[in-house]
Amino acid sequence: MHSLDEEASFGIQRLEGYLLVEAERSQALADAETFLDGLILLAVDQREELRRAYLEERDRLTRHTLERIVARAAELRTEYTDRYRRLRLLAWSTAAATTATATGLLALIHQ
Repeated sequence: MHSLDEEASFGIQRLEGYLLVEAERSQALADAETFLDGLILLAVDQREELRRAYLEERDRLTRHTLERIVARAAELRTEYTDRYRRLRLLAWSTAAATTATATGLLALIHQ
């Protein structure tokens, strides 16, 4: 069972994702309107068709970009988790070797 903190964190992440997507959609619509404003000879139905096509393509590109970012984040998480594990092992090994060396030196000094 998830703790309340984990559930709250997950909910905040979902809300953040939703807000980011909505901001992108809003920007895409504004960009489409800016693009279409320059095409003054279009009929209303042509304008609507171009707006729809523009927004679909922008959505596809955004989705593709986000999928690449998510995949790269997963790769980096794996890479850094492995590095951290190796560094932690190295630190423990160094500490153990230092302790053993110090113990051996103390034993020699006290003989």
